[in-house]
Amino acid sequence: MTETLKKPLPSFPACQARAKKLINERLKFYNQFYNFKYNRLAIRRQKTRWGSCSSKKHLNFNYKLFFLPLELVDYVVVHELCHLAEMNHGKKFWQLVAQTIPDHKIRKKILNKSFIKF
Repeated sequence: MTETLKKPLPSFPACQARAKKLINERLKFYNQFYNFKYNRLAIRRQKTRWGSCSSKKHLNFNYKLFFLPLELVDYVVVHELCHLAEMNHGKKFWQLVAQTIPDHKIRKKILNKSFIKF
């Protein structure tokens, strides 16, 4: 066990590449349902967010998503994907999210209690 603890963490570029591959796969999977258009996908070292969506339809995700369980990654991906249609957190937005992540409220609570911090 101590040998595992002595291994260095992967570099940011390595984590970024792995996160981009994972998130791109999940975006493609969920966007088969939504069919939303986005202009750019970026993986960043965000300090206060798991993801964001701009009015220019740019999707940004935190590289640390790679270290979370897939159920939480999917929640963040769908959350940001739905912002392409609804740029707020109103009733329509949450209805969109619930179409593919019906337990989104539970996943959000788990994500907020995550041991991975910004």
